[in-house]
Amino acid sequence: MLRFFTRQQMSNGSSITHFLLLPFAHTRELQLWHFWLFLGISLAALLGNGLIITSTACDQHLHTPMYFFLLNLSLLDLGCILTTVPKSMANSLWDTRAISYTGCAAQLFFFLFFISAEFYLLTVMSYDRYVAICKPLHYGTLLGSRACVQMAAAAWGSGFLTALLHTANTFSLPLCRGNAVEQFFCEIPPILKLSCSHSYHREVGLLVIGVCVTFGCFVFIVGSYVQIFRAVLRIPSEQGRHKTFSTCLPHLAVLFLLVSTGLFAYLKPPSISSPSLDLVVSVLYSVVPPAVNPLIYSLRNQELKDAVRKLLTGCVLSAIHCLLYHGKSSKCRS
Repeated sequence: MLRFFTRQQMSNGSSITHFLLLPFAHTRELQLWHFWLFLGISLAALLGNGLIITSTACDQHLHTPMYFFLLNLSLLDLGCILTTVPKSMANSLWDTRAISYTGCAAQLFFFLFFISAEFYLLTVMSYDRYVAICKPLHYGTLLGSRACVQMAAAAWGSGFLTALLHTANTFSLPLCRGNAVEQFFCEIPPILKLSCSHSYHREVGLLVIGVCVTFGCFVFIVGSYVQIFRAVLRIPSEQGRHKTFSTCLPHLAVLFLLVSTGLFAYLKPPSISSPSLDLVVSVLYSVVPPAVNPLIYSLRNQELKDAVRKLLTGCVLSAIHCLLYHGKSSKCRS
């Protein structure tokens, strides 16, 4: 896909071969603090999402639609954070701001791919919760294994098409206002600021369409949860209500964090825009959710906590067994 992107010609005839990303800090000490902070966040995201992926894949009790979608969500979270954070860490460590033209296009494409697919998947997950709680007798029919795979594939495919459309359109615009991207990773709004052509209105139109689609999904999700909460409040058992809320509230928390920060970043008025504010907001919707999603989903989900505990216990016992077996083998050889 990236071979279709050609380097843009600036107004003076020179070619843009790279972009300059916005640094988090200008002093060496703060740059290193940024590196270590992002390293810790990345490792937390890798550990948390990795545990969810491994637990849901290995535990037979978690082979249900809800955990199948959660596994896909963890994969998207990993892809999202690994698209933006490593380059920013490398720039801080090596005291540079540069990213190649092709690298910028690739980063924009994969970020849009993972973040769009995640939002579409969250929409699918709201439908899963709606059917499970409001239409439990039809759950096996409406959400069989084939239907789940098709819905997950639709979310991934929709994210791919969204990313391809926006990336191709954004990098087809002539850029003549320098190569400094006012963001710590390549994103549509700061790249549009570099355009010198009125054709950027085409991408703005696509963004408006994207916002409308996002709003439609959001209305669907809100409608689903209105029906869910009405059904939950009719459950006579307090334990039953608690168990139902424990699977719904994490989903709402993840959705609120992603939608609120993302819409604020794209729809905030220019009068309150500043590099520092844009930097903080972008971290909130591109870095924080992949790191905290595993924590949000595991805190109120006893089944998932039990599966993770079982996985960790099995790993520890296997490690101890291997060490003891290795020690006995060494004594025998001696």
